[in-house]
Amino acid sequence: MNEEFKPVHIPFDDGIARINEALAQVNLELGSRILTSRDTDVVKACNLLVVDELPKGFTKWQLPFSMEAGQFFITSAEPGASVGEHSHPDDGVRFIMAGSIFYDGIELNAGDWMFIPKEKSYSFKVGPLGASMCYCYKCCCAGAALRHAEEVINPSNYVRVRESLR
Repeated sequence: MNEEFKPVHIPFDDGIARINEALAQVNLELGSRILTSRDTDVVKACNLLVVDELPKGFTKWQLPFSMEAGQFFITSAEPGASVGEHSHPDDGVRFIMAGSIFYDGIELNAGDWMFIPKEKSYSFKVGPLGASMCYCYKCCCAGAALRHAEEVINPSNYVRVRESLR
């Protein structure tokens, strides 16, 4: 875990512009209805919002919405993957949804979280079962460009059509 990681950061407003661009490309108007992670257009937007510059073993995408001072991301990590020492320009919070990560000698499991103050350096290693995490930062931990490569979320295996959208 000695390898240094340099996450890509863009200004908050550029992250909002990135979300808006993805929403426009899938013809989705934020606030027009309740969104779920299983909606076809939401999955398409998430696939556009994939983040590419990550350590080996990690997959990450930005969620297609924001709140007043936060942008949300989902990360899926393979067992044993690690993120070297790095920091963020603003505060953030990471929630462990499944699996675990090891941080500073402790194992954080599903239901645990960590608040990361701006500019505080940290690293972690993923536990033996991998990990799924959600996090929110006041910055945008992604490049400005949308991704148009292969999908990380396969819509045919994931999308469910809700009654109100039929």
